[in-house]
Amino acid sequence: MVFTTKLTDAFNGQIQAEMWSSNMYLSMSVYFQDMGLTGCASWMKKQSQEEMEHAFKLIDFGIMRGGKIKISQVDAVPTEWDSPLAVLEKIYNQELLVSKCIDDLMDLAIAENDKATQEFLRWFVKEQIEEEDSAKSLLDKFNLFGSHALFYLDHELGKR
Repeated sequence: MVFTTKLTDAFNGQIQAEMWSSNMYLSMSVYFQDMGLTGCASWMKKQSQEEMEHAFKLIDFGIMRGGKIKISQVDAVPTEWDSPLAVLEKIYNQELLVSKCIDDLMDLAIAENDKATQEFLRWFVKEQIEEEDSAKSLLDKFNLFGSHALFYLDHELGKR
């Protein structure tokens, strides 16, 4: 089965979203690096790389399925953050948004009766469960311990 126009368009949109997320994490990495929190900065940079890998997976699969994959302009991401808490809240909300987008892609693959795409997207569904949990855990720790959590988080995140 060749990708439908709807699936191609949806994949192109998701690729753009993954690339935006990658840039967002990279911006957060710079923010933490400027604060001297190198562990947090390193974790954010790895998250950035992971988001770009997600875009690559979508690109490769879309091409393999005969879709007309296009790399679009990626909107600018924030370059300043009000606080570490604002960063952690944005991470969690962004992961929730990405999960919804993946769910929408899955719904479309089901509606288009494209079982190969459904199977491919299952990996992303599982990945988003992990991403949401990780983001929620960071946010919960910060909310529980306040700014004192930064030193702990910086140490822990630097181990990744």
